[in-house]
Amino acid sequence: MFLQRRNRILRTNAAIRSLVAETNVSANDFLVPFFIVEGTYVKEQIPSMPGYYRMSLENTVLHVKHLYSIGARAVLLFIKCADTEKDNTGAAALRVDGLMQKSIKAIKEAVPEILVFTDVALDPYSIYGHDGIVTNGLINNDATVAVLAAMAVSHAIAGADFVAPSDMMDGRVAAIRRALENHQQHHVGIMSYSAKYASCWYGPFRDALDSAPGFGDKKTYQMNPANRIEALKETSMDIQEGADIVMIKPALSYLDIIRDIKNKVNVPVAAYQVSGEYAMIKAAAAQGWVDEQAAMIESLLSIKRAGTDIIATYYAETYLKLLQA
Repeated sequence: MFLQRRNRILRTNAAIRSLVAETNVSANDFLVPFFIVEGTYVKEQIPSMPGYYRMSLENTVLHVKHLYSIGARAVLLFIKCADTEKDNTGAAALRVDGLMQKSIKAIKEAVPEILVFTDVALDPYSIYGHDGIVTNGLINNDATVAVLAAMAVSHAIAGADFVAPSDMMDGRVAAIRRALENHQQHHVGIMSYSAKYASCWYGPFRDALDSAPGFGDKKTYQMNPANRIEALKETSMDIQEGADIVMIKPALSYLDIIRDIKNKVNVPVAAYQVSGEYAMIKAAAAQGWVDEQAAMIESLLSIKRAGTDIIATYYAETYLKLLQA
């Protein structure tokens, strides 16, 4: 049989497959999430996220140093607020000596070269577990935006490189950009969670921060999983309001959204391989149903192939170690 072209030639062995690979995941792609808690030398495994931990500040700093030494270049900080400090106004989020503000300063002092991204949302600080201030049982968008802007400024003053509003309130990117400019924080970027869906995949994350909603759900402000065009609208508006990077969350169930947005925008695109996606692979691997390393690699490749420039993932350290092997 004569064939003009045999496509299998480019799949003959590992060397040629690597040489012609269209997509590669590198150390430069990762944004590493951290869950920080009060205390001294605390390292608590999160039960629903095997192999991932809540850590106190000194352990966090040590771990950031280690990650930087193996190639990590950016971290994303989340704070677990003590129940005694939670309220309906986000007051704890604005404290100059708050855990987030102290964490930013300590990490930047220890590893000045690493990029620090910070979560800007009220759910870790809320007695209701919602991303906004609650008024008469409803999320008060405009009152929340004012607090988010002040929160972003406090992170910037502490030394954050990027603030990352994850709340999905309307108009918050414009308000944050205006507040940063008014406080001379011209160098601080905004990574907006522009298309954040009301997803079932967030459960383990909420366990990690004790931030599950105390009533109802988040469907009045996070996006409907059924909607695609809406994601383009939300993302376009955030860019117009001043977002430097846009985020799609979750990643694996929304690869089509990542590609749609990548095709439309001219700013970097990030995606979050969320806690439920991580836990799903871990659980299947623990049962022997999938090869964990292969599943990790394939899932991260799919996120990158869809068009992502930055991947927030709990598998970052595992993958970085694999790159060094």
